[in-house]
Amino acid sequence: MQLLKVNQYQIVNPAGEPVRLRGYNVGGWLNMEDFIDGFVGAEHNLRAAMARALGNEKAAFFFERLLDYFFTEEDVIAMRAVGANVLRLPFNYRHFETDERPFDYLESGFARLDRALDWCAKHGIYVILDFHAVQGWHNPDWHSDNAHVHILLYHEKQYQDRFVALWEQMAKRYHKHPALLGYDLMNEPCTRVRYEEYDSPDYNWTALNALYRRAAEAIRRIDSHHILFVEGDNFACEYGGLDDSFDDNLVVSTHNYMSPTGGGDPYPGVIDGLFWNRDIVAAEFGMHSGTRLAFQARKPIFVGEFGVWYAGYPDALGYRVAALDDQLGVFDSAGVHWAIWTWKDIHSMGSYNLDPESAFVRTIAPIMKLKEQAADWEGEMPQGKVAQALKATADAIDASLEGEGIARRIDRSWFAQYTLFGYLAQFLQVPYADLFRGKSEEQLDDLLSAFAFKNCVPKQPLLDVIRSHC
Repeated sequence: MQLLKVNQYQIVNPAGEPVRLRGYNVGGWLNMEDFIDGFVGAEHNLRAAMARALGNEKAAFFFERLLDYFFTEEDVIAMRAVGANVLRLPFNYRHFETDERPFDYLESGFARLDRALDWCAKHGIYVILDFHAVQGWHNPDWHSDNAHVHILLYHEKQYQDRFVALWEQMAKRYHKHPALLGYDLMNEPCTRVRYEEYDSPDYNWTALNALYRRAAEAIRRIDSHHILFVEGDNFACEYGGLDDSFDDNLVVSTHNYMSPTGGGDPYPGVIDGLFWNRDIVAAEFGMHSGTRLAFQARKPIFVGEFGVWYAGYPDALGYRVAALDDQLGVFDSAGVHWAIWTWKDIHSMGSYNLDPESAFVRTIAPIMKLKEQAADWEGEMPQGKVAQALKATADAIDASLEGEGIARRIDRSWFAQYTLFGYLAQFLQVPYADLFRGKSEEQLDDLLSAFAFKNCVPKQPLLDVIRSHC
């Protein structure tokens, strides 16, 4: 494998020839997420709930075997067969360091990462290390293993020191690895605690840019060769104040989730009040703040996340895949690099799903049904009776505020997140853990083998489109 670098607006090999990167994210492995792995709440709370229900030893066995099966060399071989040449690998600091013993690193996490990079080098896939869940919480959402919606990173020095120090460890260990492409410094930062509507959005660019510079300087003291990837504020959506000038070997990384690749509406057609077709997809991408910044700065663009959400809409998969086909065509025309979210999951976005008839999926079905009905939060008020009751509560609070002459309204999105994910999802972790109580290690191993690649089911229409663009 060749060392790649940035040359003006392109990523090139040592001969100066442009290289196009197309591939996957492996979400749900070194950073577990509820809709990917099939649980409720945040990973670190779930681990604690499982330890209380099963005991420390058996709970540790459960998670080790889940990770053993979830991502193996078989997955890398299959990914390469699709045509992928890059893998964005999200990681959670808790797999490498504990809050009880900061700066004391866990060899078990690095051992897994070692194997993953070795597999990728063997089969010709570059790896981007993506810091997805940061010490002190860098955004308020579930995908950052954040159970309480706090954001402390930008104000607490020890969390910042630990963030920088873990990147130092990564650089020390992997700067000579042939599969390493570079370092995605922070996934979807969000410096604002609330999504309130202001005339001038109050993003803390000073804090974010300073953290990026510190991490880059720490990495560069060890590794002067590999690419740095930087994302904008507000979950990689805002780039107006982002400093991309501190390193020449730097790529602007954006995320491009869009309405036509989710839900049940026909495509092309009217979705969320706007008629969508390929031209509108192209216009939306061109208007993205990150696209404009990269173009102005003559930096390459890496679309680090986007994808098809098909959960709950089995009859609309053809529409979603058609929208994805147009989106990838726009990326191809624009000469950008990309990694789709995600390789494997229960049944939401993955190119491969767990078999719905597997013993694991059938075991967790009661809690997954409750989760869908009551505790799901994906950025907006969910549907169903629980959500209706929650909306009625928010309406009552608004009415009380109005009665007192206070011109403020409850933000429904935040109210749902605090209530449903901040409390209810964590509450449901107890009956979730009880589903596995009393099972032997052999029984647990058999259940978790559902995550093995050979036992997963391909989402063929999705795979076909991705393969055609790889």
